[in-house]
Amino acid sequence: MDVEAVLSETPLAKGVRMTDIKRAVVLGAGSWGTTFAKVLADAGREVTLVARRVEVAEAVTERHVNPDYLPGIRLPDGLSATTDAADALAGADLVVLAVPSQTLRQNLTDWAGLLDPSATLVSLAKGIELGTLRRMSEVVVEVTGVPESSIAVVTGPNLAPEIADEQPTASVVACVDPARAELVQHAVANRYFRPYTNVDVVGCELGGAIKNVIALAYGMLTGLGMGDNTKATLVTRGLAEMARLGEKLGADSRTFSGLAGLGDLVATCASPLSRNHIFGEHLGRGDSLAAAQRATRQTAEGVKSCRSIRDLARRYGVEMPITEQVERVCHENVPPRVAVTELMSRDLSAE
Repeated sequence: MDVEAVLSETPLAKGVRMTDIKRAVVLGAGSWGTTFAKVLADAGREVTLVARRVEVAEAVTERHVNPDYLPGIRLPDGLSATTDAADALAGADLVVLAVPSQTLRQNLTDWAGLLDPSATLVSLAKGIELGTLRRMSEVVVEVTGVPESSIAVVTGPNLAPEIADEQPTASVVACVDPARAELVQHAVANRYFRPYTNVDVVGCELGGAIKNVIALAYGMLTGLGMGDNTKATLVTRGLAEMARLGEKLGADSRTFSGLAGLGDLVATCASPLSRNHIFGEHLGRGDSLAAAQRATRQTAEGVKSCRSIRDLARRYGVEMPITEQVERVCHENVPPRVAVTELMSRDLSAE
């Protein structure tokens, strides 16, 4: 099937056309940023990837690989990379923010003055900012001053190596402006990447952040040698925590049964490709936080976000016992087995 032909014949909301997005820039050349740049290129966009290191930019542009983050994956010939953000951002229709959640503010402060005011901004980060307890789209609004309607969030089961390998997957493009969500949807859809739209930005961002914390716990259970009953219990009760906080913050409860909730949760918990799962598994085996970090080598967002999500839950009076225990293991040196015992010793209640 010629996906480009099908999509070009599909009318968009409020007169928006797929051709409205031609030039995209992805800021951040890690595994997910590079993969998303590939998705955009395979969808027919002109894409520039902005890397921190010259050797990464040269590898992407000249050899069409990013061996540090996506070994074995050939990148599209039309995908180029640079370390010059200012040059890359000039005239960009779509700007994708592909940096870790806790560094988004710092990076965006450097980039804000380079952004075209009419550009659509897309956040790939999944986390809650420490200290401010802001969601990522809130950080973008605060730093850049752009309206909320200019920002889309891409979330869902986004295991970068599988998507880069072109295994079929679905995702969610969330924006408070349905036309903007649809614009991004058509800009990234290709033969292996199927995006759905959603206007519930709050629910989608909370789902993306909280699932990382639950995946840490899932990895800990794996490291402890726990079986499927225990893991199924964790996933189900983790989803309940996600929905409770989401409801308190005004999210649509249906979001958590979809790709941005349950879909992302299952993939991140169960997959050995999940950084948070792997990090948690090291903790479950008795490794220290530092040792787990050395072993995984990449950012496990849940390690920092567990603290900000816990604080957000406390601010709104929402009970999140799994999140509380993950924070204690990561930052208060509580052994994972003790955390499990404390969860099982809580007062009995209705489901």
